[in-house]
Amino acid sequence: MIERAPHGALATNIEVTAATVQRGDIIQLGGVAHRVRDLWQLPQGAKQLLFETGELLTIHTRTRLAAVRMLRRR
Repeated sequence: MIERAPHGALATNIEVTAATVQRGDIIQLGGVAHRVRDLWQLPQGAKQLLFETGELLTIHTRTRLAAVRMLRRR
């Protein structure tokens, strides 16, 4: 499902894994939305995510999370 977000941007609900997560993705954890500010590749395909709040989350290759991704307008 694609929805129009504020300021004319497009947002879509997606499932992310360590292989597909990107900067700017918004991930809901414990009922709180967290935007990914930065990420680092770890051994064996895992990634460590840094959220705008300063919190860290490590996800492994089998981790699947619901996220919202803002789509770029062309």
